[in-house]
Amino acid sequence: MKEPKWKKATEEEVWQFVGWHLAKNGIQTILVGGAVCAIYSDGIYKSGDLDFVLKTYAEGKLTETLESIGFMKSRGRHFIHPKCDKFVEFMYGPAGIGDDIQIKPDEKKIEGQTLYIYSPTDCIRDRLASYIHFKARECLDQAVLVAQKFPFNKRKVKEWCVSEGFPAAYDDLIKKLGK
Repeated sequence: MKEPKWKKATEEEVWQFVGWHLAKNGIQTILVGGAVCAIYSDGIYKSGDLDFVLKTYAEGKLTETLESIGFMKSRGRHFIHPKCDKFVEFMYGPAGIGDDIQIKPDEKKIEGQTLYIYSPTDCIRDRLASYIHFKARECLDQAVLVAQKFPFNKRKVKEWCVSEGFPAAYDDLIKKLGK
């Protein structure tokens, strides 16, 4: 896997480079959070970090693998690369969106390795989760960016908003989409 041009690297390039090296070393992860929105919005939205959920336990091997590609442990779960303006962060799974932990991520084959990422539908739900639980209005806008570019499971999003106790979030999404 070719190293990205770090100063101009997109979230997708950083994800593929880091994720590929982790997968090659037996560490399975799912990309979640704002970086997924950045990828699906083709860079219209920018994220300063990449959040990975670990599907496999790999504490020592994780640090070793990241150091081998130039990342250094910063604080807690954060790793930084001296040439990259984005940091990577790792959390133990399972991946969840609100109370839903039955997440089936999309799979992407990259140069012989399988990488995992939230589906567009789950990215929309994830962004709506921040809108609902943290009152982050900008996260509604991020959900709209993804919903404008990808078909998504409207019923699943609507039912999830209801189960989270905020059905109006779905209505807000649809209203912003103009549908």
